[in-house]
Amino acid sequence: MSAVLGIGIDLIEIERMQQVVQRWGDAFLTKVFTATERAYCDSKAEPWRHYAGRFAVKEAVSKAFGTGIGKELGWLDIEVTRSDQTGAPGVRLSARSQAWAESRGVRSIFISVSHTHRDAVAQALLSGEAPS
Repeated sequence: MSAVLGIGIDLIEIERMQQVVQRWGDAFLTKVFTATERAYCDSKAEPWRHYAGRFAVKEAVSKAFGTGIGKELGWLDIEVTRSDQTGAPGVRLSARSQAWAESRGVRSIFISVSHTHRDAVAQALLSGEAPS
């Protein structure tokens, strides 16, 4: 039987992300976002809105694990994906982080992300079976 193993949430001001992107550019973007994420965000008229949403997802996922961004989950270990069929957001963990997550019983990661004109918010839910 599947159980909820963790939940996390994050909220970020879109204007703050815009300022960070403008100030630090590629130095920040390559440290936090995968090439696929950058290509998607950069294809949009206001890329910082999409960067903010993805940043919030990464933070929410790391909070759901109870670790934050660090040794087990780095920025590039969490990639925000988008379903080709529905457009729904998802996440893909790096192979190393996926193995670590599975060792903790995590089988699925569900996320939700939303934007207003001012903020981006994301929530993550981990499900699976807690190891005995």
